[in-house]
Amino acid sequence: MPVEHYENFPVASWLLPKRLRRPVEAIYRFARSADDIADEGDVPAEARLTQLAAYHSELDRIERGETPTDPVFGPLAAEIRAHAIPMAPFRDLLSAFAQDVEKTRYANFGEVMDYCRRSANPVGRLMLHLYGDRDARHLAYSDAICSSLQLINFLQDIAIDYRKDRIYLPQDELTAHHVSETQIAAGDTRGLWHTMMHRQIERARKLLQAGAPLGRQLKGRVGLELRVTIRGGETILRKLHTDPGCVFHDRPVLTKKDWLFMLARGIY
Repeated sequence: MPVEHYENFPVASWLLPKRLRRPVEAIYRFARSADDIADEGDVPAEARLTQLAAYHSELDRIERGETPTDPVFGPLAAEIRAHAIPMAPFRDLLSAFAQDVEKTRYANFGEVMDYCRRSANPVGRLMLHLYGDRDARHLAYSDAICSSLQLINFLQDIAIDYRKDRIYLPQDELTAHHVSETQIAAGDTRGLWHTMMHRQIERARKLLQAGAPLGRQLKGRVGLELRVTIRGGETILRKLHTDPGCVFHDRPVLTKKDWLFMLARGIY
């Protein structure tokens, strides 16, 4: 199920088949710790990048068949070898985390989607690999779902990200809607804020819908997990659409009632 820190990552929930929980947990620990390096504390940017470079070195050791030195990578190495997991998705994730250290503004939606390709899509591709699914159409569906969930997370976290001096909304679209950084800093939803947000919401919704068929094509508990995840994205989008200013005063989250409804819809 999604977790607070790395919200688009399924963390070995009870919906997952038991055989997949250990590899998913190992992948999550890797992603969580790397994300912490990029995001947490007051460490200078240069030191963060050095630590992320060390993570690349650990992946190199695993790829060469050597024993990693960092304890985070011991379980990961075992699962990579046991399941023949490709290395490229891990390197893409590290690339995105490093970009978070260096890049705080995105000129257009193309730049945002390039970030999603490396920050979110690798998660879905790793999961499909563990499921034993190599279907090219399924990979495309997965990419659409993961990118959409990343976009939804950006919308949820507009205020949180701004406090970290990051804005993931495309700069050209903010300019077109006359939304300034001063307005974001003040939590000011006057002018064309609602129009701008509705555009972001609708685009994320269409992307989520584009990948949604995968939830029915994957069978068993894996398909159920994905359907619930998709319902979760839809639920957050509905809350954002109802009140596009809630990101400043009442960040939309999934409640217990939401989870029960999503599970019921996922089953039936």
